[in-house]
Amino acid sequence: MALEVIILAAGMGKRMNSQLPKVLHPVACVPMLFHVIKTANELNPAKIHLVLGHQASKVQEALTKLDSPLQEKITISIQEQQLGTAHAVAQALPKLGADSQVIILYGDTPLTPKVELEKLLTALESCELSLLTSEPKNPFGYGRIIKDEQGNFVGIVEEKDASAEQKAIREINTGMIACRSSTLSSYLSKIGNNNAQGEYYLTDLSSLLVKDGKRVCPIKADPNNVDMLEGINNKVQLAFIERIYQQNLAKQYMMQGLTLADPSRFDVRGELEFGQDCFIDTNVIIEGKVSLGNNVVIGTGCVLNNVTIGDGSIISPYTIMEKSQLKERTTIGPFARLRPGNVLEDDVHVGNFVEVKNSNIGKGTKSGHLTYIGDSDIGAGTNIGAGTITCNYDGANKHRTTIGNDVFIGSDTQLVAPVTVEDGATVGAGTTVTKTVPANCLIVTRAHAFTKANYQRPTKKPKK
Repeated sequence: MALEVIILAAGMGKRMNSQLPKVLHPVACVPMLFHVIKTANELNPAKIHLVLGHQASKVQEALTKLDSPLQEKITISIQEQQLGTAHAVAQALPKLGADSQVIILYGDTPLTPKVELEKLLTALESCELSLLTSEPKNPFGYGRIIKDEQGNFVGIVEEKDASAEQKAIREINTGMIACRSSTLSSYLSKIGNNNAQGEYYLTDLSSLLVKDGKRVCPIKADPNNVDMLEGINNKVQLAFIERIYQQNLAKQYMMQGLTLADPSRFDVRGELEFGQDCFIDTNVIIEGKVSLGNNVVIGTGCVLNNVTIGDGSIISPYTIMEKSQLKERTTIGPFARLRPGNVLEDDVHVGNFVEVKNSNIGKGTKSGHLTYIGDSDIGAGTNIGAGTITCNYDGANKHRTTIGNDVFIGSDTQLVAPVTVEDGATVGAGTTVTKTVPANCLIVTRAHAFTKANYQRPTKKPKK
């Protein structure tokens, strides 16, 4: 029997107070809906049916960023009027196979654990419908699970329709269910809207089944997963879910051997790979795909975006790095910036307030401080003095600077590209280089200096 997943993502999300559709608000820099789609896809369904409504075009545009194989699994149904969850499911009903198992999820519950959904599918083997329940610390706002004196499931009562006695019940409905497509076909049309909201509640499906003598199985979530089943309706809940995501990921990484100075001050907004004996200090942000070798140290306040860092490298505090490859034993920062397109060979040093962009830097080359290296190819064993600038932009086009091996560039040097400094050359401090510097030569360009004895500084004239 094929599995299909329906994800309800049509809501407006008024309490987010935002022009962005609720399901596109990010968790770890990824739209929350994408997290739900990812979990759904891990169940290996034949199809994933999205029910969209408010600002559906924006959501559909965002979906184009998903991988092509995943996009091919997704169908879109539009709920023109938001008349309730049962009405939303009905929009996807014509696209379901006649003999499928169906799981219904929500686009604003991004951390739903796969293991809880697998429990629903297992339970479905012996009942008409299985539904996921939990016991949060505060059940306010959720539908309560009603059972008879023998503990058998009777139905679900929404918060706004519940009596005081029913509101005291702690077990709540998460909204996630598993059933067969034939069940939905037979019963969705029987659901009415005689309730406080005037909506067609999907929760009424279970009550109808019970009245017809069908078995409904409430499956209580693991207490450790309760917080992960929280839906997001406002920015406070969004921040809460973000912290849960980051804490769980930090715990996973530490169990795999990563040392974190403080797991509560560590954010991964992409993917991180690491070798043995790596250390990451506080307030580090990981974006995109980041790979660390063995014995790598990342100082406090660093931002790493799509970078590869080789064994034994040390990234000092408050360094920002993007789309660059660092080989072994590189030392970077503090307060350095690597813009996209760099390859740094073994033992390269890029110091404080040095910016590097689209450059290749050879083994053992050093640039200690206060320097801009852009669109450059630099050999091995070269020293770049403080205040050096590769003048790579002529106002219209970018040009490259080529510096050979074992070159010494003095402080406060300007290299006006396109220009080449050959192997072994020395450029004196304060020099402006506009032409090729031959190998093993010294070039110095400085204004003539003079000294005036007994010089009297100007004095300020008194005001009249």
